[in-house]
Amino acid sequence: MTGVLENKTGRKRVSSISAVFPAYNDGGTIASMVAAAWIALNQVAEDFEIIVVNDGSSDYTSVMLEETAARYSELRVITHPHNQGYGAALRTGFSSATKDWVFYTDGDSQYNPLELVNLVDALHDKVDVVNGYKLTRHDSWMRVVIGRAYHYFVKFLFGIRIRDVDCDFRLIPRRILEEIELKSVSGAICLELVKKIQDAGYVFGEIPVSHYSRKYGVSQFFIPWRIARTLYQLAGLYWMLVIRKEHLHNKKP
Repeated sequence: MTGVLENKTGRKRVSSISAVFPAYNDGGTIASMVAAAWIALNQVAEDFEIIVVNDGSSDYTSVMLEETAARYSELRVITHPHNQGYGAALRTGFSSATKDWVFYTDGDSQYNPLELVNLVDALHDKVDVVNGYKLTRHDSWMRVVIGRAYHYFVKFLFGIRIRDVDCDFRLIPRRILEEIELKSVSGAICLELVKKIQDAGYVFGEIPVSHYSRKYGVSQFFIPWRIARTLYQLAGLYWMLVIRKEHLHNKKP
């Protein structure tokens, strides 16, 4: 596989990698996420960068990022003046990445960046993208139930074949991100991303990853208008990806 190497200990490394973190009011966790990512990235590549997209945070996220950037020269901070949504933050991070591989996870510390080494180890000739799946979901019982229902719902509706479409812990070649065109600005981007990669014929590898309870901040999902917006966006994605299949007819050159 292009860009994948193996060192003397048998651990795999990649030619270069960008780590992308969307952050919204993650002041209590983002510094530790960057620090953990820096440790993991040093284990898997010599050439790497860390990109944090501060999506209009209203807490002290910007202060923490300014202090953290002074410690890590590999860190680039991109700031949205106003909150644009999770998908918009990811798209900014993806378009700003310059390395051969892109790893992304959330800035809220519910996943451990140190497990990036396991994503890299899962790469082989028959795998294009590596996707994590949660061993156990450490959230409130309501979020667990809704999350499971969401997974089976979209898996059936969109023909998704991976175990956990809602696990934001992925390693993707940048060339694939440049090939597909993402449009979502909300959390629906995860479904759009997986569906478009799958329909383009790329193969997912899957590994179990740890999931942790939120230590700082409040989930933005369980707000009535956000739930309504998500359902509306799912309907739009179904029309675009399943009925009209626009992504298959309008591929990037």
